[in-house]
Amino acid sequence: MRIVGLMSGTSYDGVDVAAAEFTVDGDTLRLRPLGFASLDLDDGLRAEIGVLLPPNPTTIEAVCRLDNRLGEVFAEAAARGVELAGGRVDAVVSPGQTVFHWVDGGRVRGTLQLGAPARVAARVGVPVLSDLRSADVAAGGQGAPLVPALDALLLGGRAGPPRAALNLGGIANLTVVAPGAPVLGYDVGPANALLDAAARRFLGRPCDLDGARAAAGRVHAGLLELLLAEPYYAAPPPKSTGKELFHAGYLDDRLAALGGPVAADDVLATLTELTARTVAAECDRHGVAEVVAAGGGVRNPTLRGRLAALGEGRWRLRASDELGVPAQAKEAYAFALLGWLSWHGLPGAIPSVTGAREAAVLGSWTPSGPARSAPPVAPPRRLVITD
Repeated sequence: MRIVGLMSGTSYDGVDVAAAEFTVDGDTLRLRPLGFASLDLDDGLRAEIGVLLPPNPTTIEAVCRLDNRLGEVFAEAAARGVELAGGRVDAVVSPGQTVFHWVDGGRVRGTLQLGAPARVAARVGVPVLSDLRSADVAAGGQGAPLVPALDALLLGGRAGPPRAALNLGGIANLTVVAPGAPVLGYDVGPANALLDAAARRFLGRPCDLDGARAAAGRVHAGLLELLLAEPYYAAPPPKSTGKELFHAGYLDDRLAALGGPVAADDVLATLTELTARTVAAECDRHGVAEVVAAGGGVRNPTLRGRLAALGEGRWRLRASDELGVPAQAKEAYAFALLGWLSWHGLPGAIPSVTGAREAAVLGSWTPSGPARSAPPVAPPRRLVITD
C-alpha cells in the first residue's frame, strides 16, 4: 500500500511531504521511503496564519478563508507526493495546520486543524485522512503527540536500557521506549517556537539560520531563570502544548519582567539553552542511553551541539537519518504510518502517551468518490418513503 503523509508544524514555515510504501511481513510492518520534499509557505500565507493564532482575536470569515487557502497548499503538496510515489498512491494523510489546542486545567477539551481535506481529495483523486487528533481527545486524551506510534515500532522490541526519540519542531516532544514498560511520550516545551519568535522580533528573519546568532551570544542568567520557572515544565505527563502558550507575547512578558534590555544574540543564546536544558533534564529523568533526534531543530548546529554536550557521558545523541528516517521528514512519514493504521482499522494513538481511556482509531476519511466496496448503482430518479 502506498500512502503520502503531509506535515505542517507549529513553525508553519512549510509543508513536509513523504511518500511511503507499506508491506506486512508476519508481525513486522515494512516502510519503504519513496521520497520526500518540502514546500515553503509564502510570506503572505504565513502572516495570515500568524494573525489568526492565539492570543490574537479572529473571525469565522478569517478561519474559513484560511481553511480553504491551506487546503489548496496541502493539495499541491499531496500532488507532489503522488509524483514522488511514481504516480500511484492509495491514500493521502493531511493532518492540517493546528491553529488551536484547547487546554483547560491540564485537560485537552478540543483541538482545531485547518486544511480543507475535500480540496486535497479533489486534487489527487484518492481518499484523504484528516482531523487525526479529535478521536483521541474524545477518548479523554491530549490528542498529541501522535508520532510515538512510529517511535514505539521503530525503537521497540530491543533489550537494554530505555531509548528516546526526540522531535525538535516548534515544540520539542519526547518518546521514551523501555523494554517491558508502557511507551511514554509528551511535549517537553518549546524548541523552535520561541527561537523563531525572537528571530522575527530582533532580526526581522523567520529564523536564526544555523543558530549562528545564538552561537555569538551569551546565556543571560536572569532571563533563563524566568523562563525555567514556567509551571508547564513541572507538570507530569501526559501533557501537550503549543503556541497557545509559547508565543511571541510570552517572550515579551519575560523580557519586560527583567526591567532592562537584553542583546538579541543573548536572547537567542538563552532560548537555545532553555530548549537544551529542558530536553536534557527529561532524558536524564528517564535514564535513556540513546536519543534519536529529528525535526527542523536538528539542522541547528548550535542547539544540537548543546544537547550533545549536556548528554555527554550519559546518553548518545544521533539523528534519525541513521535509522533510515530522514530527520526533516520523520513526522510526515509518521502520519503516513497513521494513515496505514487507520485504513486497517487499527488505533494510532497510544493511551500511555496521550492519557486517553482507550486507544483510538484516528482521523476522518474524505472520499474522492464512492466507497471502493460499494456496488455500482444507477442514480435514482425518485424517493419513496415506506412504513
